[in-house]
Amino acid sequence: MDKLSELKLPTVIQGGMGVGVSGWRLAQAVAKTGQLGVVSGTALDRMLLRRLQDGDPGGHMRRALDHFPFPAMAARIWDKYYIAGGKAETQSYANSPQFAKDMPREVSELIIVSNFVEIWLAREGHSNPVGINYLEKIQPPHLASIYGSMLAGVDYILMGAGIPMRVPGILDKYANHEPATYPLYVAGAKEGDDTTMRFDPREFMEGDLPPLRRPWFLAIIASNTLAVTMVKKANGRVDGFIIEGPTAGGHNAPPRGKLQVNDIGEPIYGERDVVDLPKMCELGLPFWLAGGYGSAEQVRAALAAGAAGVQVGTAFAFCAESGLRDDYKRAVLQKVMDGTVSVFTDRLASPTGFPFKVVQLDGTVSDNVLSEARHRICDLGYLREAFRTPEGTIDFRCGSEPISLFVSKGGAVEETVGRKCVCNALMATTGHPQIRAGKHLEAGIITSGDDLTELTRFIPADGSSYHAADVVAALMGGAVNSGGADDVLVGEQHVTQTLGD
Repeated sequence: MDKLSELKLPTVIQGGMGVGVSGWRLAQAVAKTGQLGVVSGTALDRMLLRRLQDGDPGGHMRRALDHFPFPAMAARIWDKYYIAGGKAETQSYANSPQFAKDMPREVSELIIVSNFVEIWLAREGHSNPVGINYLEKIQPPHLASIYGSMLAGVDYILMGAGIPMRVPGILDKYANHEPATYPLYVAGAKEGDDTTMRFDPREFMEGDLPPLRRPWFLAIIASNTLAVTMVKKANGRVDGFIIEGPTAGGHNAPPRGKLQVNDIGEPIYGERDVVDLPKMCELGLPFWLAGGYGSAEQVRAALAAGAAGVQVGTAFAFCAESGLRDDYKRAVLQKVMDGTVSVFTDRLASPTGFPFKVVQLDGTVSDNVLSEARHRICDLGYLREAFRTPEGTIDFRCGSEPISLFVSKGGAVEETVGRKCVCNALMATTGHPQIRAGKHLEAGIITSGDDLTELTRFIPADGSSYHAADVVAALMGGAVNSGGADDVLVGEQHVTQTLGD
């Protein structure tokens, strides 16, 4: 039976930064303050595999797997990938098969379990809400990912980098373990082609389960038009929006209209890219502002404009609990303190075609000489594009794979220029770099919002690390509860929602 429950909206949403930067530790730390901790849902299957092959330091994966409701499935993954004591330093990580429209069962199981594990760990030790962030652009894992996170009791699902109109209906279906579908975008598809992905939870369940609680769905948008479209045309209830401006880190929405660039090649955004907040208020749904809102003054400004609060990523990305490698954190924070840090909005780096903000740091993929010297390989494949072959089948290609291979699949050579292997680089950024030929380590890539220079407000005078609770306290302008109790600091706004028992 459903019941009405009053939900206190968070004032601060911690951004979902992938791959693994917004891991379970960070989301848990933020949630314990009473604000919304969010894990990144990107590449969780490979993150789980690499943690297991590193020997599961701390035993966290094992602890979560012991609570997974389908023990035989968890055992298959553990038995195949866990390496006691961790793999040899010169040994490459074993990879699972890449995604496909019709997902191999092994891959679907990995996706379900890994999403469960990340949310279960983020929710451990407190009773406050936790969310997960997905990129609509990475479509093949959506169905299995969402089900896995709902099995763990996720409270919010956030999605951007596309138009996620079909997600609300999936949440409704999964609440009762019913089958769901999702349309895969396939370049060159023709009428009559089967481009629909399907997922039936009961094909994976090892016994009956009670209904699942439907999480709130927040669409990440960059225009009023998209907000109105989501409200009118989504296949289920949209619960709110995160309005992300072009100064936010990670992938940005491309500028509207004809592309123009500045003197260093960054895309130029104009008045058409500014969201009309009074019109957003007219929709009657809560919204949060993102991109340059990392201060108490900006929080107050957002609330005054009618927002429920703000989403902040950059300040959390460099705190002690984030999954970013410690050496990268130290190097970037030192450059912040020295006043030499810079962020470049690279319109070519990501195979998605979306502008991608990159921190300039030696020894990372932002070093073009290092990047160009890397042998092209696409063995993770999260950012690949699905396309229709001349034979009418569906295949995948990526602008950062070997150029001759990409062109042989019908890709234009121009689409390979400047492309980086963002997938492998992001895995390296969180301390799981692939090693090739026993000696060549993949370099990382660091993304950040334009307000990276403002992190001095969080860094202690002695240059030591700061914590997620420190960021929340600064944003809220006061002390926060970091103990995970029910009495927490929250925003003033309230909404009423129908929740499952």
